[in-house]
Amino acid sequence: MHLIFRTVATLLKSRRRSRVSLWEPTSVPLRALLTDVDIAWHINNGQYFGLFDLGRFDLMDRCGLWKESRKRGWLPVVQAEQIAFRRSVEFGQKFSVDTRFLGFDERSMWLEQRIVVDGEVYVRGYICGRLRAKDGRPVSNEEIADAVRSLGHDPEGGPGIPEWLHEWRRNIALPSSRTPVPHTW
Repeated sequence: MHLIFRTVATLLKSRRRSRVSLWEPTSVPLRALLTDVDIAWHINNGQYFGLFDLGRFDLMDRCGLWKESRKRGWLPVVQAEQIAFRRSVEFGQKFSVDTRFLGFDERSMWLEQRIVVDGEVYVRGYICGRLRAKDGRPVSNEEIADAVRSLGHDPEGGPGIPEWLHEWRRNIALPSSRTPVPHTW
């Protein structure tokens, strides 16, 4: 909830911005606020994932997938994400969250997101996500492809997912939520 006001503001602004293709990168301009930074006065490492949410909402809304998903009762959920830091974004500094869809695999959709300051990449993340139906079941890629086609987008048009991301996902994946995973060290 700490980003609820920014999320609402992002969705309201995205509706006034130009429409984009599912495969077109988007950029959300922001400034590092007091609520973003830690005691070192730079954006806290955990805050970047919340800021990435804003970029995903903007892209989904501007390509029409957000409205279509809501109409069908689907909500986006993150399955896995990784992040790498290059430089710190300081309190008050302007930056953007740049987002692009990479593509779909047999179970998930993949995005690349970046924090950019003055044309320089400061942070990069990869997000693996799904859409979930109201009943909690994962939405199949066939259903997503149908929705994407209904919006006039080609579900096969993305830049593609690098093989190393598939390998990373296999290496870090937890078992299905239907499989018990007792906590032991």
